[in-house]
Amino acid sequence: MRTRAAALCAAAAVVAGSLTAVPAQAAGTAAVPKPAWTKCGTRDYPALQCASVQVPLDHANPSGGRQITLALSRVPHTAPSSEGPLLVNPGGPGGSGLKLAGFVASALPKSVAARYDVIGFDPRGVGRSTPALTCLPGHFAPGRPDSVPATPELERVNVDRAKAFAAACGRKYADVLPYMDTVSAARDLDIVRQALGAPRLSYFGYSYGTYLGAVYAKLYPERVHRLVLDSIVDPTGVWYRDNLGQDYAFNDRHRALMAWIARHDADYRLGKDPAEIEARWYAMRAALAKEPAGGEVGAAELEDTFMPGGYYDGYWPYLAEAFAAYVHHRAGGALVEAYENFAAVDASGDNGYSVYTAVQCRDASWPRGWNRWRADTWAVYAKAPLMAWNNTWYNAPCAFWPTAPLRRVNIANGKLPPTLLLQATDDAATPYAGAVTVHRLLARSGLVVEQGGGNHGVTLSGNTCLDGYLAAYLTDGTVPRGAGPVDAVCAKSPDPKPLTAKAASASSRGSTLHRLLGFRR
Repeated sequence: MRTRAAALCAAAAVVAGSLTAVPAQAAGTAAVPKPAWTKCGTRDYPALQCASVQVPLDHANPSGGRQITLALSRVPHTAPSSEGPLLVNPGGPGGSGLKLAGFVASALPKSVAARYDVIGFDPRGVGRSTPALTCLPGHFAPGRPDSVPATPELERVNVDRAKAFAAACGRKYADVLPYMDTVSAARDLDIVRQALGAPRLSYFGYSYGTYLGAVYAKLYPERVHRLVLDSIVDPTGVWYRDNLGQDYAFNDRHRALMAWIARHDADYRLGKDPAEIEARWYAMRAALAKEPAGGEVGAAELEDTFMPGGYYDGYWPYLAEAFAAYVHHRAGGALVEAYENFAAVDASGDNGYSVYTAVQCRDASWPRGWNRWRADTWAVYAKAPLMAWNNTWYNAPCAFWPTAPLRRVNIANGKLPPTLLLQATDDAATPYAGAVTVHRLLARSGLVVEQGGGNHGVTLSGNTCLDGYLAAYLTDGTVPRGAGPVDAVCAKSPDPKPLTAKAASASSRGSTLHRLLGFRR
């Protein structure tokens, strides 16, 4: 039996090495069985098929160690010839990609989708894959303490919550946590490729999925056919620095919401000055900290409710309605409804958050001294108070994580075919600078930006300019070429409009996509 220390060393060696390309199938290893596909279509995606594939828990011991299972979905190609598999990932870490396959296949132009087997998957630990991690059920149940630690006692309560979550993960999954990391997940994808019988695969990832795709491309550049990265993680800040950067960007997006509400004062009657409206929002937060709406939406839950507005402006009208109802009528029910519909922590659930922490805490080093977290967060809070402490507590288990961190992956790559990068300039979850960095690190990549756009996940949500570049690339592998750091620019999608009875009941591709992507990268 491998000891825990030996497992940690073996997993660390995977990342500490050179991360050079490896053969499709090592000599002497058994062929990977083909998936047994069965129908599992839904009303929205009737063509979906489902299967599973086994992968090693420890890729350093592929044949002699424990096997785990990945859940797969597929929309098969319908054209006479195929470009092979197109794996799709919604981000997270911790996001399920099974339904995303159906969405992507239906949202792409029919002539493009017909040429691919669109493959969704639940990464290790997620959803229908086994084992699926759930460290501490109910960790984000309503009634959490205020996220801003105005007193030492409140800070201690929140620190104790983070410690308890990390300890629970360590107790339940001591044998799994050393292998919950992006490199292991990327190696899983190559086993999926082998199971599909494909010499190469194409990959389309959103958010954290961009990092997973870049790591796969680093490991297996000769196995990449096409690579699309949408809303791009900065790989040089994985993960502590990236989260600090998010705090400033989400604060800016919240102020963009306040400005939008000001432009629609006739509908919301909250004022025409964005600064005045922002002050009213923080007054609402202070009131909810003392008396939660409906007994459940306190200050922390209010932040959870409004965070999705930083990801997708299609939620702004609903959030503004709830905000106005509370200010004008103290209608707590409207906030409770908004919390139940939009709160970020509900998007991925206990399983998604467990995988999120397991992967991010393992992927790279985090400060272990709480004084560093405290000082950095108060410094951010002074300039960008909206999500500073909420985001810190979301990631705080990494300060106390029971497994040692791995070394961050350098995704720089000169061996890939042309790669398509897509990014909104005002994205809060993965700020624009990360896309510019990845464009520099991935030779022959083309970067398309949505100028002035703030949504996270920009393709297949209604912007025909962006979707045109995506369709062209998936058709023949062409990417735009420009003279500067950006290769092509698309105009931003129109701002949302206040709700009408018709708009309130309508569904759009954008809202469907963002429900599938969830939140937190």
